[in-house]
Amino acid sequence: MVSVGDVVPTRMEKIKRTNWAANIMYDGAFHEMTAIEEIPALVQSLEKVTAVGTGHTFNHIADSPCNQISLRLLHEVSTFDEVSRTVTVQAGITYDQLCPYLEDRGFAVHNLASLIQLSVVGACSTATHGSGDKNGNLATSVSSLEMVTADGELVKLSRHNDVDFSAVLVGLGAFGVITQLTLDIQPAFNVEQYVYERLPFDQLRDHFDAIMASAYSVSVFTDWQDQQNNEIWVKSRVGDGEKFEATQKFFGATLATQKLHPVRNLPAETCTEQMGIPGPSFERLPHFRMGCTPSVGEELQSEYFMPRHYAAGAILALQGLSDEITPNVFVSEIRTVAADEFWMSTCYHRASVAIGFTWKPDWPAIKSLLPKIESVLAPFDPRPHWGKLFHFSPAELHSKYEKMDDFVQLASKYDPKGKFRNEFLSSYIFTPCS
Repeated sequence: MVSVGDVVPTRMEKIKRTNWAANIMYDGAFHEMTAIEEIPALVQSLEKVTAVGTGHTFNHIADSPCNQISLRLLHEVSTFDEVSRTVTVQAGITYDQLCPYLEDRGFAVHNLASLIQLSVVGACSTATHGSGDKNGNLATSVSSLEMVTADGELVKLSRHNDVDFSAVLVGLGAFGVITQLTLDIQPAFNVEQYVYERLPFDQLRDHFDAIMASAYSVSVFTDWQDQQNNEIWVKSRVGDGEKFEATQKFFGATLATQKLHPVRNLPAETCTEQMGIPGPSFERLPHFRMGCTPSVGEELQSEYFMPRHYAAGAILALQGLSDEITPNVFVSEIRTVAADEFWMSTCYHRASVAIGFTWKPDWPAIKSLLPKIESVLAPFDPRPHWGKLFHFSPAELHSKYEKMDDFVQLASKYDPKGKFRNEFLSSYIFTPCS
C-alpha cells in the first residue's frame, strides 16, 4: 500500500452533520472506517446502512437516519501498474489526492469534474462527469471494483468478465459498500485553458456542435440574461494534434484579457489557470483550484441530461424561462458527455448535453421553479443528475431508464432485505411504478 495521507483511529459518532452545501442535515450514527477488514463485520451487524463520500450531493441520496459509513480515512493507493496502465485505490480517496500521485509518476485520469475534491467512488456511483464530446463520465475509467454486500461478503466485479458490472458501478449505493476501484489511466498530459466572453445565444444554438467539438473539454456558462452567454471555457490538450487556436473572436465571443470566475463579478483567485498557460491536466480540467472553495459555496444545484441532438431546442426552451431562472441562479453550465453502458447513468446509450444550475440557496423558490424547468424540457427527454435536486416523480424517473426493472431485480438479489435502501432509494428506485 502507498499512503497518500494520514490515518486516524476508527470511531462511531452520533452527531449533527451536513452535506457539503449544508442543505441536508445528517443525524444517523456515523461509522468511520480505518481498515477495509473492519467493513464486512460492521455491515453484517447493521440493519440499515448507507455509504457516504465527500457529501457533494444536494439531495438525500447519501442520507440515513440509521447509520452512515464513511471510508474517507481509507485513501491509499493499493497498486499502481505502469505496464497495464491501471491504478487500484481505496474507496475513500479523492481526486485531489489521487491526481498529484499519478502526475508524479507520469500518468493521469482521462477527465475530471468541475471540482477536484470529490471522492472517486462517490463520483462514479452517481455518474458524475466533466465535459468533452469524446469523454465519458468518470465511471467510464473504472475497470473493476470490490464491494462488501449485505451479508458481509467481499465481491469483486470486472468490466471484462462480469455482466453485473454495468449495473453495480453506477449503483447509487444500492448494492453494497464499495471498498476499492481499479481505474484505467493514461500518460500525463498538459492542458491550456482559454476563456471567451459574451457568446450570443443564436451562435450557440446554430453552431452548438462546432463550439463543443472545438477542444478536449468545453463548458458554456450563462445566467440566461441579455441574449448571450457569459463565458466559454475552452480546455485544449497540448500536443495531441488537435490544439485549439485561440483567436480574438470565437463565434462572436471575445477572448478574455483577464482571469474570470464562472459567476459574474466573483473574484477568480479560486479558479484554475487561464489565459492559455499550460499545466497538468488535473490543474486545468477542473474549474476550481485544489484547496479552494469551489463554485460559490453556499448554493444548491440541479442538472439535466438530454440527448445531444436536442441541445438547441433545450437551450431555447430554457431561454423562455429566463425571467424566472435569472433571479434565482448564480450560473448555469452547459456541457457535453459521451454515451456509456451503465444502466443507471444519465448518459446510458446516448451522447448527451448536460445543463446544470448553480442556484442561490433559496429552496422554496427553487422548489417552485424545478417543475417549470422540467416541463419545458419534457419534449427533450431529460434525466436528472442523481446527486442533485429535481422534481420528477418516481414513475417519471422509472420511464427514463429502460434497465430500471433489471436494476431493481439485480439489487434485490445482492441486498434481499434492503439493508442499503434509504428513503431516497426506496422512494425513487424501489417503489413499484407499473
